[in-house]
This record gives sequence, structure tokens and C-alpha cells, in this order.
Amino acid sequence: MNITYFLTILVSGLKLGSIYAIVAIGYSIVYGILRLINFAHGDIMTIGVYLILVFMNTMGLPLFVCVLLSVALSVGVGLLIERLAYRPLRDATEETTLISSLAVSALLQNVLQIIFSAQRKPFLLPKSISTPMQVGMFKLSVINIATYVVTAVFLVLLYALLKKTKIGAAMRACSENMRAARLMGVNVNRVVMFAFFIGSAMAVVAGLLLAGEYKTVYPSLGFVPGLKAFCAAVVGGIGSLGGAVTGAFVIGVAEILFQGLMPTTMTAYRDAFVFLLMVAVLLLRPNGLFGKNEGGRS
Repeated sequence: MNITYFLTILVSGLKLGSIYAIVAIGYSIVYGILRLINFAHGDIMTIGVYLILVFMNTMGLPLFVCVLLSVALSVGVGLLIERLAYRPLRDATEETTLISSLAVSALLQNVLQIIFSAQRKPFLLPKSISTPMQVGMFKLSVINIATYVVTAVFLVLLYALLKKTKIGAAMRACSENMRAARLMGVNVNRVVMFAFFIGSAMAVVAGLLLAGEYKTVYPSLGFVPGLKAFCAAVVGGIGSLGGAVTGAFVIGVAEILFQGLMPTTMTAYRDAFVFLLMVAVLLLRPNGLFGKNEGGRS
């Protein structure tokens, strides 16, 4: 194996890790406030991709406009899910909310299958942004480069939001102790809706980057990447945004290294490798790389 091949694999791993990071942040934001593992998060990603496809193919709208419309509608779906499926269970046990999120995920996948069929559909972005070009020793397209840029921008904006704004302070307060935050006058429902707003919008962007890379879309497109992003959040320390990003890059790079370095007969097991990696990390650090043992929730 030469160094160029290894660096190419590494760049691909960082690219995949960037997509996982965007999704994992959405998981961590919601979990940090509600202690809810929102397994429907990956399906919001799929909905967003399908909406972009519909707007591009049936209306012929520019990609930027399609993304904005898709984000708006997908955010609406995310807020509707929070209002109908999660808010009534806010005081229920974590097991109950977990089952609810799995049920919502299955429902969304079946609705997409009814509307669009189970067949894969091509998702082809404009050639101007999807055609690879030589960048140093690597071949990268505009959409590949955008993956790194978008991830970095999201991280900076989210950090500024959490540290410099009132809604960010309210989110941090709810994450520490929701009851105390409510007693101090924080509008918890508004904070939770804002968390779902951010998570759903980021999921759509991640879906665009993922489908643009794979050039296809199908009803369960976001489910497995969503699970891997959840693994990344767990590896980094569920509830920790920095941990989620770190875990995402660990998972993305490890997955691509496994695919690129193992014999071809083993590459079909890359998903299993990711989950085994999560188990291995949790055996060594049960709270993840940056997680804290907080005990029960107040």
C-alpha cells in the first residue's frame, strides 16, 4: 500500500465523517435536552432528499432553491413529530420514548415507500458540482469540498449560538436541569422546538451531501447512516457536541479504512464493523470518549 492510496482513503473517511458529524450533532442536541434518542432523525434526512428530488425534477428549480424549500418542509415535519409523538411522552420513561421514536421511524419509511415506491431513484446533482476535479493528489468534486466547508460552518455557527445567544443559554440550561430551567422562566417547549428545528435542517443538508455522493435515494436511505451517526454520538459521549463530532470522524475514518484495507470479501461487513467499534469503545469507556457519568436526571 503506497502513501497516496492511504491518504486518499483518509480523505474519503474524513468526508464521510463530516456527514456523520452533521447528523450526530442533531442527535446530541435533542438528547442533551430531552434524553431522547430520536431514531426518526435519519428519516428526516431521507424526506429532505426526496423533496429536493421532486423540486428538481418536476419543477426544474435551481438546486439552492430546492434545498431551501426542502429544509423548510422537513423542519415542519420534524416539528410536527415533536408535537404529536414526543411532547405527550415528555414525562414518560426513556424506554417509552425510545419505542416511540422507533415507531415514528418505521412510519416515515413506510409512508415514503407508499408515495415513492421501494425502488431506488437516481439522485443526480448538476455536473458543475458533482464532476471530480484534480485537487493536489486527490480527485474531489465541488460537493465533496462543500461537505468539509458546510461541516466547519455548522460547527462555528452552532458554537456561537450556544455560547453567545439567549436561546443557546436556554438550551444549555435545559440540558443541565429541565425542571430548574422551567422554574426560572425558560420556555421549555420553545427550546425543544428550536432543537428540533436545528436538527431537522442539518439532517436535510446531510442527506443532500450523502445522496449526492451515492447518487441514489430510497426510503431507508437515512436509516443506517442515522444509526452510524448515533454510534458516533455514543462513541464521543452522547449529549456532548464536541464528542459527537469527534466520534463522527472516528467512525467515518475507521469505516473507510476498513473498506479500503480489508479484502474485498470483507467489505460487505463494514456496517457490522462500525457497530462492533462502538461496542469496543463502550467496553473501555462506558460514557464515551467525552461523556460524563451524570447518574439519574433531576
